[in-house]
Parts: sequence; C-alpha cells; structure tokens
Amino acid sequence: MPLSILIPMVVIGIAGIAVLLHLLGLSRPRRFDDEAAARAAWLREFPANPPARVILCHDRSAALIETVQGAGVVWPMGADSTARPLAGARIAPAAGGIIIHLPDFTAPRIRLRLDADEARQWLSKLEQTA
Repeated sequence: MPLSILIPMVVIGIAGIAVLLHLLGLSRPRRFDDEAAARAAWLREFPANPPARVILCHDRSAALIETVQGAGVVWPMGADSTARPLAGARIAPAAGGIIIHLPDFTAPRIRLRLDADEARQWLSKLEQTA
C-alpha cells in the first residue's frame, strides 16, 4: 500500500479512536468515590503502610493520606491513580491549590487543584506532620 494512502488511514484511525473514547466518557480523569477508594489506591502502592486517616479534597480528585510513617498523597494519573509519600517534599501554596515538589524523579512535581480554604487546611496538616 502506498504511503500516501497508509499515513492518512493511520492518522484518521487514531483520531477516530481518540474521539470515540472521549465521547464514551473514557477520557475523564479519575475521581475517588469515597475515602475507601482513596485508601485502596494508597494500599495498591504501599501495602505495608496502611493509612490511619484519609482526607479527600472537595472535588474528590486527590486525597491526603496520614500514616504512622508520615503523610502521603494519592492523585489521578488519567483513568488510574498513583500515590507518593511526602517525606522530603517541599510544599508551597499556588494559585488554585498547592504544588508539591518531591525528591522523586518519577513524579518531581504534583499540582493539586484545591479551593483556598482546602489549600490552607492541607498546608496546615502537612506542617503538623513534617
């Protein structure tokens, strides 16, 4: 098959799949239904460090995890979630939430969208656990 036909076919096919996934609602970022879902997401990555307390943000897109070994955060990565402990992290307020700088090259920076009151609450909690 000539490239002049193959390339447009592949591009149109991939674009069609992307549009179909979006129309079916499969491109939405993950939301945690409740604290149990955030707890399960944390335990998938850190089974030896169970959460003592889980604080969901208002839009249920992230959760602050408190354990006996320190604080952590769970947040969406597309349709899935990921979690990181906050040991050694630098946390700073930002417009529309907080930014967490981690000493981890796989997730060096996390930007969480939180309302102003929630951002202050999370910063206060993280200062207490640090």
